[in-house]
Amino acid sequence: MSILFQPISIGSMVVKNRFVRSATHDYLGNPDGTISEEEIKLYKTLAENDVGLIISAFTYIQHPLGKAMATQNAFYSDEFIAGYKKIVEAVRPYGAKFIIQIAHAGRQTAPTVTGGLIPVAPSAVSLDEKRRPREMTEQEIEQVIEDFIAAMVRAEATGCDAVQIHIAHGYLLAQFISPYTNRRQDKWGGSVENRARIIKEIIIGAKKKLSRDFPILAKLNSTDGFAGPEYLSLEDAVSIAKMLEELGVSAIEVSGGMHEAKNFVSAVNIKSSEQEAYFQEAARVIKENIKIPVILVGGMRSFGVMEEVINSGKADMVALCRPFIKEPDLVKKLRDGKEKVSCVSCNACFNPKGIACYYKGEL
Repeated sequence: MSILFQPISIGSMVVKNRFVRSATHDYLGNPDGTISEEEIKLYKTLAENDVGLIISAFTYIQHPLGKAMATQNAFYSDEFIAGYKKIVEAVRPYGAKFIIQIAHAGRQTAPTVTGGLIPVAPSAVSLDEKRRPREMTEQEIEQVIEDFIAAMVRAEATGCDAVQIHIAHGYLLAQFISPYTNRRQDKWGGSVENRARIIKEIIIGAKKKLSRDFPILAKLNSTDGFAGPEYLSLEDAVSIAKMLEELGVSAIEVSGGMHEAKNFVSAVNIKSSEQEAYFQEAARVIKENIKIPVILVGGMRSFGVMEEVINSGKADMVALCRPFIKEPDLVKKLRDGKEKVSCVSCNACFNPKGIACYYKGEL
């Protein structure tokens, strides 16, 4: 049997195979941030088609400044627990593990989304010509820490299997660890230890309130998408990964990119195996420095590449996003001998009308 179909332990959680549905914003949330019936159906479909580990769409933990997009799911109060309980009940009969991903938009939002409020960030670094956030006060940073901790407690209350904190793709926690977006001169900026302080305090605080065996995972940027001393380095990412492991994080999903790095998080037109798994070298370096499982995301389109990533020791699990939009039954197809996914990496699925594959060409 291929290693892709063998189980793996993440902390106290045993996942039945190595396939992960990476967090995917589905544009299907209700206007008030609650879980819709369409979303419950989406997660159930993934579970019944043997996806081992399902990570929710990113859910925001502070209202309204933490919200990144319209129809994004919310998790800033206990009223949102009930919807996630329904998802847990829908996926559990199929043996899938379900994780809630929590996040804060930081600078990657707009006043049209935040109810007219100016977005906040570690430093006032403009997103583009029209969007410039304001620098957070220390009191606001402390409040974000408390809000992340409260969301993690809510996650456990839903009955889900774990929680994942989003430290990637240019959202608030990724903004703190990047010297490009964090230019502070106080204890929250400067050295990599200071830039990661907010994450350390979130995890330490959460550990005091969560059950001892409730797993915490992290999605971690390995790069901002640009080279240079003013951006996040792989060396700093390794340091943060080691810190996460020491704090008791159970697994790290390796990714990269930010708003300014267009088509970097989700590369387009992946046509050859050489273009696949574009964060694999970063994952390899991080995995060499930690003992907890590493999950690799980013452009894997063929069975052979997925298998090689794990057999070569670069990662322990493979995470897919766009392929599961095209083929929610992909895991079963791969088990039956399918060698390549049908997704052509056109990004037409990034559509606010709702998660779906809008590709109209010939496969």
